[in-house]
Amino acid sequence: MNRIPVTVVIKSESDVLPREVERAKRVYIQWLIDRTDGSKNLEMRKFTILPGGEIPLHKHPDIEHVQYVLKGRYTMRLGDEEVEVRQGYVTFIPPETVHGYWNRTDEAAEFLCIIPKVERYETIWIDKRIEEKRYC
Repeated sequence: MNRIPVTVVIKSESDVLPREVERAKRVYIQWLIDRTDGSKNLEMRKFTILPGGEIPLHKHPDIEHVQYVLKGRYTMRLGDEEVEVRQGYVTFIPPETVHGYWNRTDEAAEFLCIIPKVERYETIWIDKRIEEKRYC
């Protein structure tokens, strides 16, 4: 039986520096597993939304993602629906779904976000005045 060599990665989240999220307010991202770790199919990020923090409405035309709330609670807009999620909740966001996040509490909230590894993915920021495309 031929075995494909696999690189195992084990690290602490404290090894990954948080960075501010583009266009967001009081939100930080840590790329816990990304393409530099050798993952062929997925990437995992941790988001921290501080009190009063928000990620504006946006969508990704070609990727789906799964999120798991680690800590706290926050409001999400998913399509036309606004919901409150909290620790232990899981969300699935299909491609083309407009979504945004608001922490209207006095405690930080954290969630994991798992996305497919693609060459680059498109983010379209939704603004009542304009839609702007960005590629990552």
